[in-house]
Amino acid sequence: MATQPDQTQTQPLDREALLQQARERAGLTDFGDLWFLEPMDHFIEASNREGRLTPAGREGTVEVVVKGLVSRLRMVEDIKKHPEILDEQVDVAGIILGLPRTGSTIFQRLLASAPGMTGLRWYEAQNFAPFPGEERGNPVERRAYAQSMIDGWLQLSPELASIHPLEPDAPDEEILVLGQMFVSTMIEGMNYVPSFSRWLNSYDQSKGHEDLKTILKYLQWQDPSRKGRKWILKSPSNLPYTEVAAKAFPNALLIMTHRDPLQTVPSYVSMQAALYKLSATLSDEEVGAFWFPRLVEWMRMFEAARERIGEERFIDIDYREVGKEPMAQAERVLSRMGIPMNAQLEEVLAEFLAGNKREQRPMHDYSLERFGLDEEAIKREFSTYRERYIL
Repeated sequence: MATQPDQTQTQPLDREALLQQARERAGLTDFGDLWFLEPMDHFIEASNREGRLTPAGREGTVEVVVKGLVSRLRMVEDIKKHPEILDEQVDVAGIILGLPRTGSTIFQRLLASAPGMTGLRWYEAQNFAPFPGEERGNPVERRAYAQSMIDGWLQLSPELASIHPLEPDAPDEEILVLGQMFVSTMIEGMNYVPSFSRWLNSYDQSKGHEDLKTILKYLQWQDPSRKGRKWILKSPSNLPYTEVAAKAFPNALLIMTHRDPLQTVPSYVSMQAALYKLSATLSDEEVGAFWFPRLVEWMRMFEAARERIGEERFIDIDYREVGKEPMAQAERVLSRMGIPMNAQLEEVLAEFLAGNKREQRPMHDYSLERFGLDEEAIKREFSTYRERYIL
């Protein structure tokens, strides 16, 4: 949908001002490889033209950009001081993908809770480099930063509490790190930038995943207890850009979570409406008008990619089966990744499930009508997917 420039928009974002703010905060100047400047420029241009940022939204966007750049500066400096970081052996054993709202968050956290597994924690995704003076393995200030972010989000958009469980130490999406390099769907998930989304579809994102490999090594070095563990990654961004992740981590099992788009589409659009409230002024209908065709596009891109990659890399997990037999579904995946089920593993998974029941969070209320969505249109656009995986 075409968007007219908002005449009330706040002061435009400026690349050099953002870079300089990061340099001053970090007290450092070396960003390493500057490949990220190209996608950064495209993001800034799209945000200034169509983002409709509120003053608070601009402030939040600046903070996301600057803290990502600061983490990059600090990581480059730490690698100079500790070149052994690059010697870390990171084993990404599984990558969860699928349409958003398919139970992938709880399933990732279930798998990551298993002995011998680990995942990217939410506070790490916000600041992947330690703060100055931080004791190794004791990131108190980064956890506090993450909790203050969560508190601020929930104050502005309380419905997020019912949509996505936000916890500083819980495993979350690598999309949050990749987005700080201006690749991945985090950009369109947090900011209304349709033209950037179109540009990203044809951009080679592989350098972002090369940096992600280094960041995982860096995180493993920060926490020696992770050495030898298998990583489980997860992000809806892996759906439209499956081949990027599959090529970056060629030994990873690709785990596709499934749920009927009649539920996932309105659920995700409502999540996006809640997230956009943090930064921009859009109506619910405008959010629906952008995200419904975008989700259809994601699925088309994925279906073509899965055919090229080959079925042997994939395992399919049904949302309904996870609800009925979560342990059995976890065992299916863990066994494919070389972690056999035993009494200890069963006990750990059962303990995790007991503390993470859906009814322990507020109910998520959403409807098709609120976002201008049509049930028949969803059935039509996702007919091939629904016939193969749902019906």
